[in-house]
Amino acid sequence: MAAPLTEAAIDRLRELIASGTLRPGDRLPPEMELAAQIGASRNTIREAVRALVTAQVLDVRRGDGTYVTSLRPELLLHGVAFAAEMLQPEHALELVAVRRILESAASGLAARYIDEPTLVALTDCLEDMRNAETHEILVQHDARFHALVAGASGNATLASMLTGISSQTVRARVWRGNLDQRVITRTLSQHADILAALVARDPVLAEATAVTHVSTTESWLRQLASDRARGVHRDG
Repeated sequence: MAAPLTEAAIDRLRELIASGTLRPGDRLPPEMELAAQIGASRNTIREAVRALVTAQVLDVRRGDGTYVTSLRPELLLHGVAFAAEMLQPEHALELVAVRRILESAASGLAARYIDEPTLVALTDCLEDMRNAETHEILVQHDARFHALVAGASGNATLASMLTGISSQTVRARVWRGNLDQRVITRTLSQHADILAALVARDPVLAEATAVTHVSTTESWLRQLASDRARGVHRDG
């Protein structure tokens, strides 16, 4: 946790950005001027800037100055992925539950806004999944499939949040595939259902097929947690 003076400086800088005083792409005033404007020491300003650089709110360009980034969702929500990676196993179900909600919303929106090139890309991606030689390759195409759907939602914030929480669930899918070979057939069928709903431009069906798909992983994780609690081991 940052020291109180640094926290205050961070808050003041965020206020300047949120209010529009500093806009995306703007260069911050020189350090001495900024320190006087905020009422903090130069060392405190350096610490505050460093924290906001880590959060990808600011960008230090050597020899040029410090700038406000684009503040795009994919930048600001980058930390979601790190947070998801740090979650302990007992919170895996919570993470998948969040993904189920977001995936459903993204799929419903995608059914409304998806274009033909993205539908072609999804079709190719599904074919790549069918031809995958290993579970690891399959889930790579699986992740790309869902990224394409999320991107087609037209909501960059929603897509970024889904990207952030997917790394943990991708690993769960790899593990699940290694434990249960039947998951491959089921996964392919569920992805085909999602694609068919998108081709039909049916938001309600797209949401339902996405919920069904993620709920399968959620049910498996719940069963795995129950087995572990009872001392049952699943070796595949």
